[in-house]
Amino acid sequence: MSVLIKPIITEKMTAESELNNRYGFLVDPRVNKIQIKEAVEATYGVSVEKVRTMNYGPSRKSRYTKTGVQHGKSNAYKKAIVDIAEGDIIDFYSNL
Repeated sequence: MSVLIKPIITEKMTAESELNNRYGFLVDPRVNKIQIKEAVEATYGVSVEKVRTMNYGPSRKSRYTKTGVQHGKSNAYKKAIVDIAEGDIIDFYSNL
């Protein structure tokens, strides 16, 4: 089971990482904060001070078509915001 799915690279998260040393990740919905902390420290070699998590449910939509009502939903996901210690940095754009 992979704990970290992918980093969140948006304009808002980039500003948070530059100003407050906070980074966002999409994580497996079954993991807890301790597992997230260990995975970030092992993957990026930084020391984690704080982990905050948010669970997002699926957004449901329906539309009316010629053949009837079509129902659909997006996937549910879990997001983690990780505070890194002062002086540490995570570079998502390095080609190492």
